[in-house]
This record gives sequence, structure tokens and C-alpha cells, in this order.
Amino acid sequence: MDNLTVFTEFLLMDVTASRELQVLQGVLFLVIYLGALTGNLVTVTVIVTDTRLHSPMYFFISNVALLDLGSISVVVPRAVVNSMTDRKTISLTGCAAQIFLFTLFVAVEIALLVVMSYDRYVAICHPLHYALIITPSQCSQATAGSWASGLVYSAVHTGALFRLPFTKTNVIQQYFCDVPQILRISSSDVQFSEFVNIIVCVSIVLVCLTFMLMSYINIFSTVLKIHSVEARNRAISTCTPQLAILLLVLISESVAVLGPTAKKPSLRNLLTAMFYSMVPPFVNPIIYCLCNREISAALRRIFNRCSQFPVKGFLN
Repeated sequence: MDNLTVFTEFLLMDVTASRELQVLQGVLFLVIYLGALTGNLVTVTVIVTDTRLHSPMYFFISNVALLDLGSISVVVPRAVVNSMTDRKTISLTGCAAQIFLFTLFVAVEIALLVVMSYDRYVAICHPLHYALIITPSQCSQATAGSWASGLVYSAVHTGALFRLPFTKTNVIQQYFCDVPQILRISSSDVQFSEFVNIIVCVSIVLVCLTFMLMSYINIFSTVLKIHSVEARNRAISTCTPQLAILLLVLISESVAVLGPTAKKPSLRNLLTAMFYSMVPPFVNPIIYCLCNREISAALRRIFNRCSQFPVKGFLN
């Protein structure tokens, strides 16, 4: 044991050694981050300022937008700085914090998607009882429960990954602290405990997925029975964005968990990591703004108010 080297920092590897391509990667990451930042902040601002959107469904949507903003902010800004400054190291504490926060935001978002599927189920399948079942206190409790479950899972997950020192290598073949990469360089004891943790997590996710699947099956079977075309389209417009985001999150997380762990930098490895760390936060606000009729209408009202601003009077 005296001859083993215990690493206290990690070396993040780039796809290419070319300085120009590193800067180009940093610029690309910055553009994606600014797009996600703008989209999610606009979504939250529209929901908060428009009184017509002060309902449980949009309360959950604003929370998801904030979670998306948090998850991408954990990874991308540091990656942009590293690419621009050619810095490749990250401390053990910083790596653990990055994994803890990213896992926390993703876990809470999945829990909130379960709550949102139940909210839409009650709203469409039992509209007369909606106000009695989905109350403001119930929404607050559901959100608090989602955060509590995410905190517990993230703490257990991060603690299991970093409970033993790293002695194999400190090279991470990724631009951020990726869980598969940390598992690759960890000890066999950590890999076994993390494997058990992942099995338990997958089992819980499958139960949640079954619940959401049954909810959406009941929702769409009820929607198809609605005779009013306008009411049917309105119900579909409130469900399809959530379903699309649910599928996007599940696909991206499946890629993260089931994808091969790279042992050397590659473009495929970079694109895979970008898909599950950047695409959902960037695409989610676009889906809501394009597919949700109420948010689209609220955006149009805001643009109309801005366009009617008395410019001449202001200049005078």
C-alpha cells in the first residue's frame, strides 16, 4: 500500500490536442449554454408574470425549467472555461460536487415528471375532483418530496462513488466528471456497491415509468372520447410536451447508463456526453414554447406588450 499513489485531483481529457478546436468546442458549449439559459429563464418568467398560468401544472413546469438550468450550469460553464484556458484539472472535491449536483437535479426532475403525469391524469380523467385533489399544499408537498428523494439518492450515489481513494489513475476521458468514467477508475469494491445501487435505482425508475405509462394511457384514452375538437386539442397540448420531455430525459439517461465507457477521447464519446448533459435542458423550453398553447399565447401577449411600448414618448 505504501507504493500506491492516492490521487486528489483528476485530469480531464479533450477530444483533440489542437488549440483551435478546443476554443471552437468552448464557443459551441457557450452558445448551447446561453440558449438553454435564455429558454429556461423565459419559461420561468412567463409563468411567474402571467396570472393565467398560475396553476399547479405550470408551477411544476417552472420547477422543471429551474432544474434544467441547474443541471446544465453544473457542467457547461466550467467546461467552457477549461476549453478557453486550456485547463484540464479538477479537484477531488470539485468532481464530487459536480456529480452530486448533477445527479440531484436529474433525480428531482424525474420525480417531478412522475408528479406531473399524475396531475394531468387527475385534470383530464377526473376534472370535477381536480381542485380537491391537486391543492397548493399538495403541490408544495410533492415538490418537497421530490427534492428530498433526490437529495437522498444523490448523497448515497456520490458517497458510494467516493468512499474509497482513487489509486488506479486520475485520467477522465471526458470534459466533466462523468459517472461511468469515475466508475472506470474506481476500485472493485466501489464498482460492486455502485452496481447494487444502480440496480435499486433502475428498479425504482421502472416502477415510476410503469405508473407514468398507465397514467398517459388513461389520459389519451379519455382524450379520444372527448367530442369537442377544441377541448381535445387543448388537452393534447398540455400532455404532449410533458410526454416528449419524459421520453427525452429517459432516452438521454439510458444513453448515459447503458452507453459504452470510453477508454480514450473520441468524437463519439463527446457527442454522447453532450446528448445527455446539454440536449434536454436546451430542448425542453423549446418543446414547451412550441407545443403548449397557453405558454405560446402568454409569449405572444408579452411580445405584443413590448411592441406597443411608447418609443416616441420615451425618446422625447
